[in-house]
Amino acid sequence: MQPKSKYVCQSCGSSSPRWLGRCPACGEWNTYVEEIIHHEAKSKKGSLSSSGGKPVPLSDVDTVEEKRILTRLEEFDRVLGGGIVRGSVILVGGDPGIGKSTLMMQVAAKIPGTVLYVTGEESAKQIKLRAERLKISSVQTIQLLAETNLDVVSECILKLKPNLIVIDSIQTMYRPELESAPGSISQVRESTAMIMRIAKTEEIPVFLVGHVTKEGVIAGPRVVEHMVDTVLQFEGEHHYSYRILRSMKNRFGSTNEIGIFEMRDSGLREVKNPSEVLLAERNYGVSGSTVVASIEGTRPILLEVQALVSPTSYGMPQRTSAGFDTKRLQLLLAVLEKRVGLNIGSYDVFVNIAGGVKVDEPAVDLGIAVAIVSSLRDIPTDSSSVVVGEVGLGGEIRTISQIEKRVQEAGKLGFKRIVIPKNNVKGMKMNGEIEIIPVESVEEAIKSILS
Repeated sequence: MQPKSKYVCQSCGSSSPRWLGRCPACGEWNTYVEEIIHHEAKSKKGSLSSSGGKPVPLSDVDTVEEKRILTRLEEFDRVLGGGIVRGSVILVGGDPGIGKSTLMMQVAAKIPGTVLYVTGEESAKQIKLRAERLKISSVQTIQLLAETNLDVVSECILKLKPNLIVIDSIQTMYRPELESAPGSISQVRESTAMIMRIAKTEEIPVFLVGHVTKEGVIAGPRVVEHMVDTVLQFEGEHHYSYRILRSMKNRFGSTNEIGIFEMRDSGLREVKNPSEVLLAERNYGVSGSTVVASIEGTRPILLEVQALVSPTSYGMPQRTSAGFDTKRLQLLLAVLEKRVGLNIGSYDVFVNIAGGVKVDEPAVDLGIAVAIVSSLRDIPTDSSSVVVGEVGLGGEIRTISQIEKRVQEAGKLGFKRIVIPKNNVKGMKMNGEIEIIPVESVEEAIKSILS
């Protein structure tokens, strides 16, 4: 019997009985690849259910919290929600050369017990050279396996019974019963499903390293991200030494936590006080610079916001931002024109979050607005002040969350004043070390900082 085939989009995973030049689901061109339909492979798929297919009363479900595996890397454990959960599958994505393999090797060296490190891209000698650079080559608990066949890998896992598995990377793994090439949609999906079955049945945590496309998403179908328990994004600019580990999905913890590392010759080093590091190169007495207090998960971080406003040389003024949403920037400029009376229509506006950090919370709105006005008027802001607050379309300053943590972080780093929304003062425990300036409107905030 001749095997049937179908065409699968390598971008989104949609299928078609015939080849199409443009995918109707995601709109990408030339992404359809022919794949053989294997009914035998589908029949081998097992169930991940631990109840044997029988319903269990909610009242009978055991709620005892399992002990997590600690890596002794505080930044890494915080992002995971307090450590590694047994039997969990964690997908780690990031740009090429950002430090994913370095991070996984350092984590493997910290795990008590045997760790199986499966590499499909590098040889065992290359892994050994990296371990020597990280000064962990003498660790006896790390077992290396240079293999891409998942049948061989699964046999090794069942025989070795490791405490942790690292697969670098999931795009290089393949199942022999599928005729499609490694890295294709079907291979990545089936390989992930097989690894998940092993992780759940043997209760072994697994780290999957995934490539990132030029659009910034993990290569392969989006269904892989839905299959795993946790998705971590390792990001950072190549021109900066700092790396940010961000939780995009976490079934066992918060998705707002971030961990900050510094890339050195000897590997990644934890940054315990990111606010102090990110403000270390701040230039005092320059217009267009403001310090804001942002919350990432449960941690307050002070960041420097830089703005540059200059007369445009083009017919259409430019609106450019790095680390901040450009549409949000246009909204703030419209508020400044309408509610404050500033004429910015003939100026180019550039906004940058120093240090290569990306911020998406609205509490930094007021700091960016103040920095723009400071650059427009060429008046330096008060270097001992921190500005926080969400800007509404009416020019009002709206309430923000976790204000006390922001105030404490500003006082701890020696700032004298902090501008906050007036409604946040109610019920707030006052801190005597720092002066609190409540404001109701953008115009009032600008006067208090630039006067």
